[in-house]
Amino acid sequence: MNRFTASRLGLPALRRKGLRRAAHSMVGASRFADSTHAELAWGRARAGSLRWSLAGALTGVLIALVCFAPAAWLASAVSAATQQRFMLADARGTVWSGSAVAVLTGGAGSRDASALPGRLVWSMRPQGLALQVRLSQACCLNGEVTMALKPGLAGFTAVLQPQTATVGQWPAAWLSGLGTPWNTIQLGGVVRVLSSGMTFESAQGIWHISGGMDLELMGASSRLSTLDTLGSYRLSLRGAPAGAPGAGVAPGSASAVQFTLSTLEGTLQLSGSGTWGAGRLHFQGEARSSDADDSALTNLLNILGRREGARSVISIG
Repeated sequence: MNRFTASRLGLPALRRKGLRRAAHSMVGASRFADSTHAELAWGRARAGSLRWSLAGALTGVLIALVCFAPAAWLASAVSAATQQRFMLADARGTVWSGSAVAVLTGGAGSRDASALPGRLVWSMRPQGLALQVRLSQACCLNGEVTMALKPGLAGFTAVLQPQTATVGQWPAAWLSGLGTPWNTIQLGGVVRVLSSGMTFESAQGIWHISGGMDLELMGASSRLSTLDTLGSYRLSLRGAPAGAPGAGVAPGSASAVQFTLSTLEGTLQLSGSGTWGAGRLHFQGEARSSDADDSALTNLLNILGRREGARSVISIG
């Protein structure tokens, strides 16, 4: 058999071997492709599961922060909003339910501070689109005082909703924590707050106030006078729409609060009226005494305003 014949006879075998090798290669490639696709799918599933786990963990952390935010955060916000003149010291609990000691100070860097006895207790909870805030304090608040805070597109609305006309009463000596001139006058007596409700609305940085409130200083005294009692006085505050007569605020700007000072009874006679709005305070009034008691009130009258005989003229703004 010549070489040509042998090669012809061996050709089918060679082809079969080549086909088997090709088939094995294709099967191997198919298995490799399937394995690669499986690994990619498993990797994508693992990555997706990791992302969902991270998202769930972050959501849980955010919910925990919202639900269990410490009361100290609220205390810091109140301090910043009042320029450190009203502070919630020794805050305990959470933002949603907690307590603290109410302190008045003269502001940043001031050494003056005065704390109320007992603790101010608060609780907050959603109510529809608003946030309901409940306050109580055994020493000072008359039962439970409720406020409703409702956010808006460019501001918020705060509504004072006292259960009774008398919101509460505080020792006048607490005001000495505000520094000058309260720490000089050293008031004694009781400050009582009465209101049937007030609404404070902020929109684009403009304040609108409606409703009314009366602040009464009962049985007032001062270390600047030798008299045991100076008298009792009332400061009435009423929200005035912007542009209203006597409001002192232009239309389209913040509304003003009109207030009137009057004497209920006593040796020291106080009277006057003014407005507060757009960050400005205007007040015109006077303090007066009877001739018989003028010497006992001289120091106090000199501090309250500009002396004109038996009276002291008070002018602010």
